[in-house]
Amino acid sequence: MKFRRHVRDEPEINLIPFIDVLLVVLIFLMLSTTYSKFTELQIDLPVADAERARDRPREIIVSVSSDGHYAVNRQAVDGRSPELLAQALTAASGGATDVMVIVSADAASAHQSVINVMDAARRAGLSKLTFAAQAGNGNGR
Repeated sequence: MKFRRHVRDEPEINLIPFIDVLLVVLIFLMLSTTYSKFTELQIDLPVADAERARDRPREIIVSVSSDGHYAVNRQAVDGRSPELLAQALTAASGGATDVMVIVSADAASAHQSVINVMDAARRAGLSKLTFAAQAGNGNGR
């Protein structure tokens, strides 16, 4: 008689396929994640203070119509190029660089028209820029 014990092998979990699947998922997540660096435009916006009236710096209002025409302080600018607009901004600022440029664009104006105003302000050496907006009425218009 054989009194030999049967040595049963313990069942073991093979971790190699599990690790392979986790590495594939990790690589997929790393490749599908977008890493983008957005350039930031430094804009000094005015702060409203209800307690006291704030000292308003000199300001230039640039109006942009829906068809892309410009007006600087309610004076129409001949042409649509950033160079002509920069000349008008330089003339309106009188050479000062601490002037606030307020862009008042029509809602239907082209994005490029507003970008041209920003480019013209940069060319004229005016770094303070803000945008005028109207309070909404709550229905998306």
